[in-house]
Amino acid sequence: MNIVELLISKNLKISTAESCTGGMVAEQITSINGASNCFDMGVITYSNEAKMQLLCVKKETLDEFGAVSEETAREMCDNVRGLANANIGISVTGIAGPSGGTIDKPVGLVYVGVSGEFGTQIQKLNLNGSREDIRKQTVNTVLQIAQQYIVQFYS
Repeated sequence: MNIVELLISKNLKISTAESCTGGMVAEQITSINGASNCFDMGVITYSNEAKMQLLCVKKETLDEFGAVSEETAREMCDNVRGLANANIGISVTGIAGPSGGTIDKPVGLVYVGVSGEFGTQIQKLNLNGSREDIRKQTVNTVLQIAQQYIVQFYS
C-alpha cells in the first residue's frame, strides 16, 4: 500500500515542509492518484527567513542549532502540521551538495521529521552520492518513516 492509500484508509491528512528536497516529497505524494483526499499543503522554505516567516521556526533555534539540525526539523514538521491542520507533518532539512558542507555538517547530512498527535520523530541521515542521489534517498526515507509512523500509531 502506498502512502496515499494508507492515509486515505486511515482518514488522515498529511502536510510537508521541505528545504533541501525543494518539493520532491510533495511531488512524490501528489503524483499518486487520490492525493487530493489526504494532502492539502506543502511548503518549501529554503532560506532561514522563509523558515521563520512561513513555518514559525524560532530565530533562536536557527541561531543556536542552524537550519540543518534536529531542532529545526522538529519545529518544521510540528509547525507545518498545525499550519495545514493536518494529522501528520513531514519535514526535511539538510545539505544535498555538492557544496555547502562543513566539517561539522558535511554534504549528505539531512534531518527528517514526522509529527503527529502521538509525538514527533526525528531521524538524522548521513547520505552519500550526488546531489540528486541525496535528495532521492531523503524523499524515500522520510516517506518510509511516515508510513511506519502511521501504521504504528493509527492502526
